[in-house]
Amino acid sequence: MHPLQQLDFSTRVAKRAQYEAFEFSLSPGGVTVRNGSHANPGEHEYLVRVEDGIPAACACPADEQYEGACKHRVAVAIRRPLLDAVGEADGSQSIAADGGRVTSPTEEKPDTGPLQDGRTARDEEGCSECIDDFPCWECVRTGRKELPE
Repeated sequence: MHPLQQLDFSTRVAKRAQYEAFEFSLSPGGVTVRNGSHANPGEHEYLVRVEDGIPAACACPADEQYEGACKHRVAVAIRRPLLDAVGEADGSQSIAADGGRVTSPTEEKPDTGPLQDGRTARDEEGCSECIDDFPCWECVRTGRKELPE
């Protein structure tokens, strides 16, 4: 099950988790999330504690004050490589700067060429990282899916 499916959050929080300029760094017990969208990002830096691969808590005021997960927890949940890296004991997991997944050439599925409407067979397969109407960054970046309204 995708970590995002285990969190309760609003559409507003989901959108902010995707478009705000977050910076991530691995920390003991989780991920430090810095919001580069603020004029003073150093004052908007919080530790998201990760338990069993799920962003369980955040040190930000919103996570304590409001129902559901805060934008920092959702931002970590939608970036699976971060969660994978937290679980790696040796820290050898590669993380792409855009939150995407770093793959080796053997992991890439071959593109079988265009279909009649210009899409590829890979487009037809769907994406295991997308959750219902919540597209992953790679699908948004490549134009395969759009962010929900």
